[in-house]
Amino acid sequence: MPANKKHLTTSPLHRLLKIATGFVGGYIITELLFMIFIKWIEDDSSALISLQFIGFMLWASLMIFAFIPKNGWITLAIYLTSSIILAVLFIITP
Repeated sequence: MPANKKHLTTSPLHRLLKIATGFVGGYIITELLFMIFIKWIEDDSSALISLQFIGFMLWASLMIFAFIPKNGWITLAIYLTSSIILAVLFIITP
């Protein structure tokens, strides 16, 4: 069943922004979130094994969520803000 044309992104720039932000931004957010999580845990080896599986699921869902806003710049702003907040949390976490 083909998609309804009114729901598709018409601008190639917005489509490229959504794809790039979902791919790269989703990976950055996933890695920062798990680096913060590993800092809080004492035993790193057991956490890494389980985080590999959960990390892929989180990254895939963040790639899908990148296509929800209609504008690609909004997606970029949301992912960039989330990355900055997580990076600051990673730096200030003891």
